[in-house]
Amino acid sequence: MNRLITSWGAYDLTRFPEDPRDPLRAWSAADAYLLRHLAGEDGGPAGSEEAAKPVDLSGTVAVVGDRWGALTTALAEHGPTLITDSFLAREATRANVARAGFAPDAVRLSTTGDAPPSRIDVLLVRVPKSLALLEDQLHRLAPALHAGTVVVGTGMVTEIHTSTLDLFERIIGPTRTSLARQKARLIFSTPDPEREAGPSPWPRSYVLDDDSGAGAGLTAVNHAGVFCAERLDIGTRFLLQHLPTGRGAEGRGAHIVDLGCGNGVLGTAAAVADPEATVTFIDESYPAVASAEATFRANAAETTRARFIAGDALSAVPAGSVDLVLNNPPFHSHQATSGATAWRMFAGARAALRPGGELWVVGNRHLDYHVKLRKLFGNSQVVAGNPKFVVLRAVKRDR
Repeated sequence: MNRLITSWGAYDLTRFPEDPRDPLRAWSAADAYLLRHLAGEDGGPAGSEEAAKPVDLSGTVAVVGDRWGALTTALAEHGPTLITDSFLAREATRANVARAGFAPDAVRLSTTGDAPPSRIDVLLVRVPKSLALLEDQLHRLAPALHAGTVVVGTGMVTEIHTSTLDLFERIIGPTRTSLARQKARLIFSTPDPEREAGPSPWPRSYVLDDDSGAGAGLTAVNHAGVFCAERLDIGTRFLLQHLPTGRGAEGRGAHIVDLGCGNGVLGTAAAVADPEATVTFIDESYPAVASAEATFRANAAETTRARFIAGDALSAVPAGSVDLVLNNPPFHSHQATSGATAWRMFAGARAALRPGGELWVVGNRHLDYHVKLRKLFGNSQVVAGNPKFVVLRAVKRDR
């Protein structure tokens, strides 16, 4: 837990799921810079005197992309709406707002798939890693802005590029930046009521080529911000070339989980190969879950059963209910490189699998996932490998 000190108070903030051993902070210099600007303490456009005036927060305040709820928590007394693509960020915000002593309804928690507020007076944007996600959200929010809307973005200097500013300029209006403070920078856009940015170009789709194994010929649908939204990533392609089948017990279809599903091509390919299966798609990203559902609907038989869950690993899946887990785990979480996500996924898979159930994982060779699997399952088999990737299989044994 770490404390963020602001003009509105001091807040003890944590990430989600909360881990006392996690050394990573739940807020950044970019968050602190934006809050100082809102309070009139620092950070107006370069060469201006606007920083001396606090921002009027009495109207409708929307906060986009708040990674762990630092901005939303600090501004909770103003009733902001959080718009997030992340289940983990949403739950962290919920916990941080409660820890700060606010009622659950003090803030509105919404996702990138929900309808945005009809009018926004103050729009605060934590610049995301994905330029596509920023583009999509600015398109969606632009109709709610008016000539008097205050629009401020924030990010670390390494996260704000010319292409970032071009999006604000093209979709919102004239855009300037602040001076850098503690390696962070602010973005200021003035809404232009005459500007017609048009609809978002997302979602997009493409057809998997003949080298995609069990996925060949499938249509992949991708919402903005989903990993490898423009093309099939090579790790998933490699697992599709070795996709397992026939894991259900005699007399029933298999229960397959596509864990960290992304656009859902792994689970969809499994469903197409086994129409009797039940497939559960899980990701912490709301756009990913929406993509997976769209991919599944575009390819699988209407009789195939499927569930789509935005959640943390397999926490929402009953123990001992799964026959097969397919997983291409990320090795980063909100830009922080970490093996914690993969470990949580593997541990959740072991709990969710029935005895004899299998976890199939694809990953870069250097990540040594086989070591984690042997610790958890007591076994790990190399199914296939190439110079970059390895496909591993672990079986849940009775102990």
